[in-house]
Amino acid sequence: MGALSLVGLTKSFGALQTLKGIDLALKDGEFLVLLGPSGCGKSTILNMIAGLIEPTSGDVRIDGRSVLGVHPKDRDIAMVFQSYALYPNLTVARNIGFGLEMRKVPGAEREAAVARVAETLQITELLGRRPAALSGGQRQRVAIGRALVRDPAVFLFDEPLSNLDAKLRMETRTEIKRLHQSLGKTMVYVTHDQIEAMTLATRIAVLNQGRVEQFDTPEMIYRRPASLFVAGFVGSPGMNLLQGRIAGGRFLANSGAGILPLPDGFGHLSDGQAVTFGIRPEDVSLAGPDAPVALPAMVEVVELTGPEKLAVLRLGDERITASLAPGAAIEPGSSCRFLFDPAAIVLFDTATAQRLDPHPDRSRDHPARSEYPRG
Repeated sequence: MGALSLVGLTKSFGALQTLKGIDLALKDGEFLVLLGPSGCGKSTILNMIAGLIEPTSGDVRIDGRSVLGVHPKDRDIAMVFQSYALYPNLTVARNIGFGLEMRKVPGAEREAAVARVAETLQITELLGRRPAALSGGQRQRVAIGRALVRDPAVFLFDEPLSNLDAKLRMETRTEIKRLHQSLGKTMVYVTHDQIEAMTLATRIAVLNQGRVEQFDTPEMIYRRPASLFVAGFVGSPGMNLLQGRIAGGRFLANSGAGILPLPDGFGHLSDGQAVTFGIRPEDVSLAGPDAPVALPAMVEVVELTGPEKLAVLRLGDERITASLAPGAAIEPGSSCRFLFDPAAIVLFDTATAQRLDPHPDRSRDHPARSEYPRG
């Protein structure tokens, strides 16, 4: 079993408080990704779970048992480091089985465990080699194998793919996902790479300045960010954010971009209330020639990434990004008209930077209209 709970974790280094009350709870078999920018506290949390750092206050519990004060080797965890940390003078087989060797596991049992893990990771043919003869991806598989052979309750990953090139990162990421699906073990993974977080996690904790901004599924974090920080941090490019206010049940952009209709359920917002309008780039589309009304924009930059065409559009005094089909007929310097998907709109309270949810029981005083009138 590997249920994991972090209860009120704080950490201070002198006058500097790096963690400000972290509460997270995982069921056995979940894959948690700690996501955030450098310095947000994600590695500190991982090291606390591992027992390498003790919290200033709070508790770490594995299967309901506090592990504070328990030596790292007795916590039933295994850790995969960013730097591989392999012994250069030992073969792959001995690197994988070294922990078992130190625990005096009998040779035959150890060899069987190493062979089983090597087959799982598809590195059986590498068992007789030394780390210098391996590629970066192969070394990382060996490091994962060394953790896997112990069969711990919780696996910890500290940015394990950051030393790999883009192709190897994708391949190894897929391998870690496959391992989680086949093993069903609890895993905690630290990264600043949102693609890794979105593809690997069953739940993501987005951290900012020592606090949890949002703890939710990847889909909810992407489609319904809890705060302006999450909206801007998650997504590449991030969510488009327009500053404005409520006017007659609609959104009036400060930039002069126009008046935008809102989804149902926001009739409880007061006229003049400062809000931030959020929309993902893929929910911005070009208006067809027969669209009766659409918002005008000037195309500033067009980038073809392969599967999509990113267009930076100037809307009044602000810029937004649209993710379009690669064959979209759009050129820098041209003018265009575009629409937002009303179902994908997210509103934030500008004063608190927190998401505003629609009121479930009240319709708006000014019903939404499907068109986008010009400002």
